[in-house]
Amino acid sequence: MPPSSSIPISTSHYVSISLHNRFYPSRIFSLSHTPRFLPFPHRPHSSASAAGDSQLHAQFSRDEIRIDTCNESSGGDSVEQLREWLSFSDYRPKTDIGKRIFCNRPLNMKNIVAVGFDMDYTLAQYMPETFESLAYHRTIEKLVYDLKYPSELLSWSFDPNYMVRGLVLDKKRGNILKMDCHKYVKVAYHGFKELSKEDKVGTYGNTLVCDPFDGPDYALIDTLFSLAEAYLFAQLVDFKDRNPGKIPMSVDYACLYKDVRNAVDLCHRDGTLKQKVATDPRRYINEDSSIVPMLKMLRDSGRATFLVTNSLWDYTNVVMNFLCGSSVVNGSTGLDWLQYFDVVITGSTKPSFFLEGNDASLFEVEPESGKLLNTDNGSPMPQVGNISAGLLTKVKDRVRKVFQGGSVNHLHNLLSIESSSQVLYVGDHIYGDILRSKKVLGWRTMLVIPELEREVQLLWQLRDYRKDLRVLRSKNDCIADKMHDLNRSLKLENLDDHTKQKLYSKLDELKLEREMVRLSNQEMLRKLHLKFHEPWGQLMKTGYQNSRFAHQVERFACLYTSRVSNLGLLSSDKYFRPSEDFMQHEFGISES
Repeated sequence: MPPSSSIPISTSHYVSISLHNRFYPSRIFSLSHTPRFLPFPHRPHSSASAAGDSQLHAQFSRDEIRIDTCNESSGGDSVEQLREWLSFSDYRPKTDIGKRIFCNRPLNMKNIVAVGFDMDYTLAQYMPETFESLAYHRTIEKLVYDLKYPSELLSWSFDPNYMVRGLVLDKKRGNILKMDCHKYVKVAYHGFKELSKEDKVGTYGNTLVCDPFDGPDYALIDTLFSLAEAYLFAQLVDFKDRNPGKIPMSVDYACLYKDVRNAVDLCHRDGTLKQKVATDPRRYINEDSSIVPMLKMLRDSGRATFLVTNSLWDYTNVVMNFLCGSSVVNGSTGLDWLQYFDVVITGSTKPSFFLEGNDASLFEVEPESGKLLNTDNGSPMPQVGNISAGLLTKVKDRVRKVFQGGSVNHLHNLLSIESSSQVLYVGDHIYGDILRSKKVLGWRTMLVIPELEREVQLLWQLRDYRKDLRVLRSKNDCIADKMHDLNRSLKLENLDDHTKQKLYSKLDELKLEREMVRLSNQEMLRKLHLKFHEPWGQLMKTGYQNSRFAHQVERFACLYTSRVSNLGLLSSDKYFRPSEDFMQHEFGISES
């Protein structure tokens, strides 16, 4: 008798498989003349042997496998078990739509020998309501106490949900812009006051040369950490407009932004932000129990893993111990999290770290003390966390694991990387992590977009609404075509007055209908975007066009997903393939 988890398959079974709605008649699998056993799930079945010919067609789709049975004469129970064995859920667990990994460029994980990670906002996802609020209030304190801004700023509050990534700050005019992939400004605010369409066009549309929006007069809000400073900038713009004299006239909008940036830098330099986080990481950082299994999976597959962060060792150790380490005793941190990485580089000064010509020195860090070992007069780094030697777990650490500074050339040598395309780097910053590593080095890249989880869930929930919107837009185009045909007909010679009157009457009807459809479409589109975010709308769209942020994601990220641990939901040898590219002329043309 076979084991309970298997059933015999006779030679009379043939399986033809169609992948993704494309039938492959040559893929006929004839099972051996000798009965073999397949790992079917255990379920009761009759002892009757299969007789006669049976042809099974397995139709593979993205979400399920459908098996159509033809000419079954007997052995239906075996057929049923084969159907169950081939079912989608038996070999590939369904992934929640918000945790899927999306592919812009083909990437075969079998070709990847090393996977690297950024720390802040990649492995460590900070809580906006606590961490960004902390950054906001510390920045205000610097503005008031160091830069002599009015003390009433200390009573201001922060809304962590107001700003979104992908916005552009017009420092000169005090405006905040959201634009599409063609750099058309769709939404614009002066402080917190929305600009009218006329003001938008007058300011950003009537130019002979297209503004690239990336010069010194503009600031890009492309990281989650920059949301707090963007919100504070908008508050200061409003404050200056409403309170003449409280901020000197000589301080224009650009100076306001410069002061905000200086205040943020002061917070980083004096360590107040990181000191606060280090005292209670759980208050500021989201826990993700799936990170360690994901790292183990990658290492078990034979791949090297590395960490490259701009944070120094003391803070890196606190954060990574919270995410990947053992339990903390008496406020002390251990070093056992290092077992999940081959190389850890702190104080990397990205994005300059990725430049080939970077000749920065690489220093080895002694994890227990924080001391830089290869210096003439090395001394312990000021420690954020309290490292207890008694908590150290004996792990098989590789020699020279933790470093500070250096460049990508050092990293390639440490990991014995032969080709840059063998590296997959995961980060959250399009310019600091993704663009440089992709464009300069040719590394494969994955962008972490936490906002994506909610975005795709809403897209699914609103799919019928979006379908109605597409129908309405198509109707508007159809009416416009009819009006064009009528106008052409009215230009024909020898039309009698009666016919002309009928055509004009019909044209008036169509004009009225089109205006109603246009207004309905406009209102529905506005409501759709407000369901995603008020006032900025859908993260990846601006009207019907991809947003500037979406355009950057498409250009620079091979893969993108909502959280780093989603890598652990798929096979370590996964071959990521994007959907087929279409140009506009290809839509609506049926396949022959």
